[in-house]
Parts: sequence; structure tokens; C-alpha cells
Amino acid sequence: MIISYDLGTGGNKASLFDSDGIGIASVFEPYETFYPAVGWHEQRPSDWWNAVVKSTNRLLVEAKKHNINSDQISCLAISGHSLGCVPLDSDGCLLREKTPIWSDRRAQSESSEFFNRSFNSDEWYLRTGNGFPSAHYALFKILWYKNNEPELFAKINKIVGTKDYINYRLTGILATDYSYASGLGAYNLADWNYDDELIRLSGLPQNFFPTIVPSTQILGSLKPDTATELGLSQKTLVAAGGVDNSCMALGAGAFQSGRLYASLGSSSWIAVADSKPLLNLDSKPYVFTHVVPNQFVSALSIFSSGTTFRWIRDQLCPDLKIQSEREQTDIYELMINEAKQSTIGANGILFNPSLGGGTPLDGDNIRGAFLGLDLSHVRADLIRAAIEGIALNLRVVLDAFRKLTKVQNKMNVVGGGTKNDFWRQIYADAMRINIEKINIGQDAAALGAATLAAVGSGLWNNFEKIDNIIKVENQKIPQSQNTELYDKLLKQFQKDSKFLAGRI
Repeated sequence: MIISYDLGTGGNKASLFDSDGIGIASVFEPYETFYPAVGWHEQRPSDWWNAVVKSTNRLLVEAKKHNINSDQISCLAISGHSLGCVPLDSDGCLLREKTPIWSDRRAQSESSEFFNRSFNSDEWYLRTGNGFPSAHYALFKILWYKNNEPELFAKINKIVGTKDYINYRLTGILATDYSYASGLGAYNLADWNYDDELIRLSGLPQNFFPTIVPSTQILGSLKPDTATELGLSQKTLVAAGGVDNSCMALGAGAFQSGRLYASLGSSSWIAVADSKPLLNLDSKPYVFTHVVPNQFVSALSIFSSGTTFRWIRDQLCPDLKIQSEREQTDIYELMINEAKQSTIGANGILFNPSLGGGTPLDGDNIRGAFLGLDLSHVRADLIRAAIEGIALNLRVVLDAFRKLTKVQNKMNVVGGGTKNDFWRQIYADAMRINIEKINIGQDAAALGAATLAAVGSGLWNNFEKIDNIIKVENQKIPQSQNTELYDKLLKQFQKDSKFLAGRI
């Protein structure tokens, strides 16, 4: 048996898999994010650890219901949320109760100063693939420690990421893997190693950064006291694991060149596996080294998809909320059923879903909008326009990748936005690609991490076993009469996006 941990932004999901990669049970343990100042997003590493312990204990209770005991669990691995920055002293103790997470942007002045004085920002992107705003990357968060907490900085011996801190608590080994290291802000994608020049220019000691190992490498077995706390055997092996973006790609089947998947949730993104990093100064895909050797994962996001649809729900559909509560039905199904009453193009309405930020192609200034409204329109048109706007925004992202590499004509989709047939057909038509709903659901990162443990421990010979686990539950094929209409809408959508971003 295999345990995987999906150490996410909202909490830790512990999952139990059998030796064939079939999920047996999972439990979720939440933890809190703190916002003490504008741009500060912090979590307690101790909360991550407590969530791992509690979720493991609860998972073992579930395992017993399936006549599985802890001695049968041979290995584990973690998928960890990215761009963590946990400072440890020479004894391996935490130096800060709360540490910045991936979305923290306090280091804006540090990143600006670095690029103004030391290095060209475009060259930095092309070398690192770090396509998020630079302040999010750990290199600049460490410089923030140096400038703002010098006493703490003087005590730093190592800086580790989220899952690497948990691995240290599990095994006593301080290390990271290639996928997590690639989010440092000072990692050279071409060299598969830390970038000595960037680290030297930052003025940070090289020894701050842990040894990099393959994601499948077994770091060791559980420490005796840790095994007792978790309720597991001391013989349980711990693989290095990987960053969530890369683990999710593996679990969704994107582990060979040209394969891609979409995660459709509160935000949505398309990610492509390739033997080279897909770099472009205009679109700036964010790139991580894959957990699979000799591969990279390049992704582009739209930052407000599910959250946009939730806004439509809350602001335009109060009666449907009452109806859903009364009838014990899903309000989103009611909304989509109403959208079916409209037509392709929503009777002339286009909707840009950039209510909480657009794609990297749009810039930071874009705002969402309904365009083309008149008195003849009804709510069904508005709801359909919202669905089509999200699909067209993802088409823009997909086309950006089509210009950079050859991608398959099918795309696995995971996440909450995959549930409805009508919506998936709009995705297929608007994006001109076969949309395949797979059985993995929202467990892609968990399955990816479990695969790393299985391959690393020798349970599996290779990653190809993933293809036997993933089953296509439903496929939507683009309908030619619809794709032609969406191609016309795309041109207007892109023109409107430029206007909303202040470019025309």
C-alpha cells in the first residue's frame, strides 16, 4: 500500500492507494492562512505537520475498514504547494512561526531592486522559467528576510519548501527535488541545477539551498518517533516527492512530450509536458522541472474561472439558490440548464471573465465585463456568455502553447469544472480539441505523488502504469458547425480583451 499527501493551500489530503494505484480512501485536514498585512499570505509549518499527523491517523482508521493495517503501507510521498520559503537554523528548527506561501508578494521591492541593479528581468525569465510575478519566488522572499529581519537571517542555515520541511520531519534528511527547486527564482532550467550567477548576484550563501535529488529518490525511512506519532511502520520508505504543479501533471497523464491537461476549478490552467521548457516573453508560461526525468511542465492560467461563475451565481441567481436549497439540487446544474435556453454566442453577448485577474497575456490591468448587452437579453444569455467567456479565455491560453510546440489533439480535464456535459462540449467546440473527462477527478496531485513513491520504492518499474490507471469516462469531440462560430467569437473576444486591458 502507498500513502500520498497532497499538501495544498487549504489543507492536507492524505490518500491511500493499493499497489495498482487504485485509490482506497482519503481524508482532508484543513489549516489556516494568515493575512497580517497587504500582500502577506502566511501559514504555520507546524500546522502542515499537525495536518499530516491528523490526516494519517484518520486515514489509518479508514484503512482498517478495508482490512488494511499500517504494516502493509510500504512507502509514501508528498505533493507540496509551490514557492515555499521555510527558514531553519543549524539544528533544523523553525526560525519563524509563520512563513510566506506561494501567493505572498511582500518581496516586491526586493525583486525590483534585484532587476534594477543586478540582472535583466527578461533574461531571468528565460533562464528560470519563473513566469509568475517575481516577488512570489523564494529567492526574493529570502532577501526580504535579510532586509527586514536581520536577526533571523543571521541564524539561517537552510531554506526549504513546503513538502521538503515535512520530509525533514519524517526522515531527518534535508533535501529538495528538481521540480520544487525550479521554483526558487535561482534555478537554471537548462542546467538542471541552481544558477550560481543568480545566487552570487543575490548575495545569498550557496549553502542556504538544500541538495537536489530526483523526485523518486528514497530519502530514507521514517524516524522512530515519527513512525509512532503517525501510526506507521518504521520501515515505511519516503520518496522526495515534488511540487504540486508537476505532481498534478503526472497524475493527469501529462508526463510525455505533447501531452497536456487542464485543471478546471476556482482558477483554471492548461499545462503541457515537453522535453524542453516552453518559454515565451509575451505569454510567459510558468515552467517547472517535471517530476519525470527529462521533462518540463509549462503552464498558463486564467485566474478567475470558477470564482467568476460563483460571482454570477451570487449576484444574478438568488432565486436559483433558494430553489436548489428547497429541492436539494445543485445550483450550478440549475444555472447550466438555464444557459441551454440561449444559443452559441449568447445572442450577441461576450463576457470576459477577468474578475480577479486575467491571463498573463492580458496584463494586470484587465477587468471583466459583459459586452453587447441590450434590452432583449435575459439571464440565460448572461450565464451562457459566462461559460463561453471562460472557454474562450482558455482557448487563448491553448493557442499560445500551440505556437510553441506540437500538442496532442486531446486534453484530459480534472477538477470541479469537469462535471457537466454541456460545459465540456462548449470547451471542446471553443478550443477545437477533444475534451476527455477522466476518472481521476480532483486526485491528480495525490496520484502523482503516489506514483513517485511507487517508482522510487521499486513497486513499479516506470511511470507508464499511470496510463493503465487513467480511464476516460466521457469524451467530447468538437462539432464543426460550432467551432466555426466560436472561431469568429474568438476574434472579437481577443479584440475586447485588448480594450479591457487598456491596450487599444
